[in-house]
Amino acid sequence: MEIEKIISELQYKAVRSSGAGGQNVNKVSSKVVLTFDLKNSQGLTAEEKILLETRLSSRLTTDLVLILNCDEDRSQFKNKEIVTKRFLELIKKGLVVPKERKATKIPKSVIRKRIKDKKNISEVKKNRRKPDF
Repeated sequence: MEIEKIISELQYKAVRSSGAGGQNVNKVSSKVVLTFDLKNSQGLTAEEKILLETRLSSRLTTDLVLILNCDEDRSQFKNKEIVTKRFLELIKKGLVVPKERKATKIPKSVIRKRIKDKKNISEVKKNRRKPDF
């Protein structure tokens, strides 16, 4: 993964924020929309693209384009920084391959203890019954 190359492939678009905010919202385009074309990226290898496609499938469009928004700050520049940071974290998390789980065997002492406890509880319950004459 070449971070510099990936960052150069990002496309930013400034949009007017929606919702409440008074007159400032109507005048200033502070919301930033980041788009990243996963399919045509030169900074990722084929294996990385496949891995990201499976991991980020719910966030990708049908054309394999990732779209992220940020309108947390009133500054367009800060929103651009925030959305870029968020994008890089998302990509890094998507590329992490989890370790394979090794199945462990239950120790014999644990099995013996469980059976012993079951017998003990069974005996206690048996002793609670009315005597059979």
